[in-house]
Amino acid sequence: MSFYAAPIARLLEELERLPGIGPKSAQRIAFHVLRSDEASAVRLAEALIEVKRSIHFCSRCFNLAEQELCEICADPRRELATICVVEEPRDVVAIERTGEFRGLYHVLQGAISPIDGIGPEQLRVRELIDRIGKGGIEEIIIATNPNIEGETTALYISRLAKPLGVRVTRIASGLPVGGDLEYADEVTLGRALEARREM
Repeated sequence: MSFYAAPIARLLEELERLPGIGPKSAQRIAFHVLRSDEASAVRLAEALIEVKRSIHFCSRCFNLAEQELCEICADPRRELATICVVEEPRDVVAIERTGEFRGLYHVLQGAISPIDGIGPEQLRVRELIDRIGKGGIEEIIIATNPNIEGETTALYISRLAKPLGVRVTRIASGLPVGGDLEYADEVTLGRALEARREM
C-alpha cells in the first residue's frame, strides 16, 4: 500500500529506477519538484524529452552526438592516427578535460563482465577492429577503467589489435585500482595519459 497519491507514487517509482537513486533520494527529488514552480518542472521534463529525441551515438566512435558524427570525430584538427579506447561517453569527457589528448576516441559502451552477461559481442569491439583494419591508425591507447573488467577488456583488445600492426598502449596506473575514470582529477588523468605503457 502506497502512502502517497498515485502521481507521486509513480514519480517515486520512476526516480528509483535511475542508477544511484534509492528511496530516500527519490523522495528528496520528488519533493523538490513538488516545491518548485510549474515552469521549472516543465523545463526538466522538456530537457529529458529533448535529450532522448536529439542525442544518439556517433556512427564512427559511438560517443554521444547530435549529428551523424560527434564533435570530436567531425573536428579536422584532431590527430587521426591515434585512437583512445574508453568504456563510456563520460570517460571521453574526463580525458578531454586534461587537454593532453588530441586524437580520436572509440567508446566501447561498457566492459567485458561475464558475471553481468557482457561479453565482447555486446561491446563495440568489432567496430574498433574494423577501424584499425581500414588503415591509418598507428596507436591504440586503451583507457578502460583500472578494475578487473577494464583490465580484462584491455587485454582482449590488445590481443586483437597487435596482429594488425598498431602500437597498443595502456594508460599508466596513476589512477586508483577499482576506481572510475569519471571521478579522477585532471592532473592524475593527465599524468596517466603521459605515462602510458606498451602492452
